[in-house]
Amino acid sequence: MQKLDIRTTEREQLIDITADVRRAVRSQGWQQGMLLLYCPHTTGAVTINEGADPDVKRDIVVNMRAMVPRRGDYHHAEGNSDAHIKTSLFGPAQMLIVDAGDVMLGTWQVIYFCEFDGPRQRTLWMQFVGE
Repeated sequence: MQKLDIRTTEREQLIDITADVRRAVRSQGWQQGMLLLYCPHTTGAVTINEGADPDVKRDIVVNMRAMVPRRGDYHHAEGNSDAHIKTSLFGPAQMLIVDAGDVMLGTWQVIYFCEFDGPRQRTLWMQFVGE
């Protein structure tokens, strides 16, 4: 298993980690198979979405705030219940195809680490299965 360290700078943000993941695939010599990206943090997630227009990241963050506000009918004592809910909506993992030593993504797709309770130091786990 490989690890990717991520430093977040805001409470809620989407960080494009595509180049970091591709660099890890190349450095490990992974050629054909499946790559699992897994976030072991209960207030962080992984998603794939458009990376060409920065407004997409902004729209996701702003509208998640509206859908799951920071203050609400929450009983969790740490004050970050919204972050746990947002993480559950996105999910902690993504499974990606690796072909010819590269992560297969659509033309506009990038891999985002989703921070919902930052800023923090985070770790993303990467497990490869294949050749």
